[in-house]
Amino acid sequence: MTLIKSISGIRGTIGGPVGDNLTPIDAVKFAAAYGVWLKQQREKDDYRVVVGRDARISGEMIQNLVMNTLVGLGIHVIDLGLSTTPTVEVAVPMEHADGGIILTASHNPKQWNALKLLNEKGEFLDAVEGAKILELAESDTMNFADVDSLGKITRNDAYFDLHIIEVLDLPLVNVKAIEAERFRVVVDGVNSTGGIAIPLLLERLGVDVIKLYCEPNGHFPHNPEPLKEHLTDLAEAVRKHKADFGIVVDPDVDRLAFMDENGEMFGEEYTLVACADYVLSRTPGNTVSNMSSTRALRDVTEKHGGSYEASAVGEVNVVKLMKQNKVVIGGEGNGGIIYPDSHYGRDALVGVALFLSLLADKKMRVSELRKTYPNYFMSKKKIQLTPGLDVDGILKTIEERYHNERLTTIDGVKIDFAENWVHLRKSNTEPIVRVYTEAKSQDEANALADKFIAEIGEIAKL
Repeated sequence: MTLIKSISGIRGTIGGPVGDNLTPIDAVKFAAAYGVWLKQQREKDDYRVVVGRDARISGEMIQNLVMNTLVGLGIHVIDLGLSTTPTVEVAVPMEHADGGIILTASHNPKQWNALKLLNEKGEFLDAVEGAKILELAESDTMNFADVDSLGKITRNDAYFDLHIIEVLDLPLVNVKAIEAERFRVVVDGVNSTGGIAIPLLLERLGVDVIKLYCEPNGHFPHNPEPLKEHLTDLAEAVRKHKADFGIVVDPDVDRLAFMDENGEMFGEEYTLVACADYVLSRTPGNTVSNMSSTRALRDVTEKHGGSYEASAVGEVNVVKLMKQNKVVIGGEGNGGIIYPDSHYGRDALVGVALFLSLLADKKMRVSELRKTYPNYFMSKKKIQLTPGLDVDGILKTIEERYHNERLTTIDGVKIDFAENWVHLRKSNTEPIVRVYTEAKSQDEANALADKFIAEIGEIAKL
């Protein structure tokens, strides 16, 4: 079992020893550190934090611990209850709050949970801020409020609707055109809060919704990472109901993938490509994604006359570069759409609305749309870390071996070959090394990944 402390928050498995897992004591300690840090940012009489959670079985327990810890610090809490990561991000500035906390472990299995921390803009903390909170969590200098200065918890159940209204009000979301198409869509909500939010949005757009695993009970019916091998039930439902396409999101609804009318994956990497194609066709500009994302975004951006740049992996890194480059759309190849006209966070609701607007505009089937984009194939594999493994040393050896190739080392090691690429990096959220490759065929991408996995294994034995 595992507890991972990083600049993006604290993530771990439920149960087990304190300090080795996400126990109640660990949750309280890190919630307190966040609250103390937040109060250090500005001197004021009234502090407010928005808190929401996905539908994980442990979510209510962790949320109650977190909220009451903040109350003990004299911080008022706006409790969204079951929510999504982008909904909490949208709610923070709407509530004029000082920050936000989402209780979710994203795509990790049900035994995991996490505290994901936001600033007053509803954006993830940067490396310096995250490091300060980790430091505070290990200190013994935290002071709590006296009995007359305790915070209060206020419940607000309006934010699914408020978030949807915000999405529908975006100028590029063509509500009338979508309604006219009368789409039929199957939604796999992996029994989390996407099963609430996505159908609500679709119904507001006049879509005929078939729900699959949309009961928010936290019992994930399959591995919650939205990959092809986990989505056989969705493929069957799309074909059975003769749907126009399928939608799947991860438990906290910041990742989005589509399935075409034949039950074939549109490609998680191509969620951002398609949404960017639509946005760039109406608001020309630049794009950003992370280093592990498909080259197809670069190709589509250049087709529309813009420029593309890659950031280090991690939403905060993508957002930072997006702001620097004043991009019109960006995100991550794992199905994360970041659309600045809405907010600087990955948002599956925004992605769904932009994708539907594109389909309504193109008037073509999803399988036909996919054929209009450059055809790259990606392999996403992982190596489980073992105690004592010198990952940094291994990556340094890889860097030295391939020094004559085009290298990027801002986040692990990425090697750009003429016809393909490989990216090797330590995960921030799991005890693994990620091995991402992309090539002109799936066999080539898989072979390239296997080659580097074998090479890492060889180096590790030296």
